[in-house]
Amino acid sequence: MTRRRNDRPNVVVFFTDQQRWDTTGLGGNPCDLTPNFDRMALDGTHLPQFFTCQPVCAPARSCLQTGQYATTTGVFHNGIGLRPDAVTLATCFGRAGYRTGYIGKWHLARTRGGGAVAPDERGGYDYWLAANALEHTSDGYHTTVYDNDGKAVRLPGYRVDALTDAAIRQIDRCQDDPFFLMISYLEPHHQNHLDDYPPPDGYRERYTARWIPPDLAALGGSTHQHLAGYYGMVKRLDEALGRILDALKSLGLDRDTIVLFTSDHGNHFKTRNGEYKRSCHESSIHVPCALRGPGFGGGGRVPELVSLVDIPPTLLSACGLPVPETMQGRSILPLLRGERSGWPEEVFVQISEAQVGRAVRTRRWKYGVDAPDRRGSEHAGAERYTEQYLYDLEADPYELTNLIGLDSHSAVADRMRERLVRRMVLAGEAAPEIVQAPVRRAGQRRVTPEEVGD
Repeated sequence: MTRRRNDRPNVVVFFTDQQRWDTTGLGGNPCDLTPNFDRMALDGTHLPQFFTCQPVCAPARSCLQTGQYATTTGVFHNGIGLRPDAVTLATCFGRAGYRTGYIGKWHLARTRGGGAVAPDERGGYDYWLAANALEHTSDGYHTTVYDNDGKAVRLPGYRVDALTDAAIRQIDRCQDDPFFLMISYLEPHHQNHLDDYPPPDGYRERYTARWIPPDLAALGGSTHQHLAGYYGMVKRLDEALGRILDALKSLGLDRDTIVLFTSDHGNHFKTRNGEYKRSCHESSIHVPCALRGPGFGGGGRVPELVSLVDIPPTLLSACGLPVPETMQGRSILPLLRGERSGWPEEVFVQISEAQVGRAVRTRRWKYGVDAPDRRGSEHAGAERYTEQYLYDLEADPYELTNLIGLDSHSAVADRMRERLVRRMVLAGEAAPEIVQAPVRRAGQRRVTPEEVGD
């Protein structure tokens, strides 16, 4: 089918919830869970070193909508709403004449409850078919969302398919105008009232006793109880991605539409704390990401570290729209042109729920701090932190050996501490006091100055 191309590309954001980076084939998973994602990433632009900046649902979503860190948006833990005057992706695309739409899980309303969201709390989106906390208004085969009038709408089918059907209908309605559509799935997030990962019927059996990531194999947690269902959810999400790509192709929109696939955070299956996320370990912050469409075709594999806050300016720039000065991320388009000068050598991560902590990650090193006197979710940050961990990701990619305090790695810790403080200040936080870990001595080779800078 041939059609007149719009002057500006459409945008579809395919957003999953709690999906680990190593669920994808390109991330090393051998279970053939994501052939559509893998194909999209190979044909388009793959970001293998992509990280959330906040491993909690609402804070991460506030970062994606605004291009700001959670301490700037004010949504530093679940239950805080996005400010009505926030400049969001919908605001920017709407001003440029795009038809904007949101389908699925929102989790950014100030009002309590999982259901309908007031019009002034929808981030500026025009078309609305969503629930504030979809995990509380639905389960695997019972999906209830709310429309523009705040009325409950029951969608048939497995939840992933129900939202995908709605998204395809909306794409069909908007095909003659430039549109920005975000599809926010709950999967592969756990079902709260069941503490389970309910896949479509028959999918759990496919993945029982299959490959287990090394961190989960070593640390246990709820892995053996939950991983098969989790994998089944990931598989159905990938099938849904294939359906979205097929719909765009059938409507002649595939060459006119940017498609982004990513997730809000990962999942450590109760191995790092008492639940599934809320830590700055790789299992919580490293998520899959790929783009295809105008500007991203044949973009290859981007080796640089990229953060969730970089996505909004990237999408706006790719559509030729201005990037608001309020955004703290930066577009990756220069990286695709080979312009790597000035790109940060690290990503910065905040956590302000259950734990108040901060982390900085380079290609090789991960350094994290914790505020032990700040527990719960009352505080966005702290004036005083203590060193919590240091990992050599080159030798220990699954973070099983904590090197913090080792005399052999003191130079690395010193350098990473400086990096962390600098990134905190750049994000708008005050420079904190960081209490160094007690010195430990072991039979470790002392790290060379060259390795410190990795």
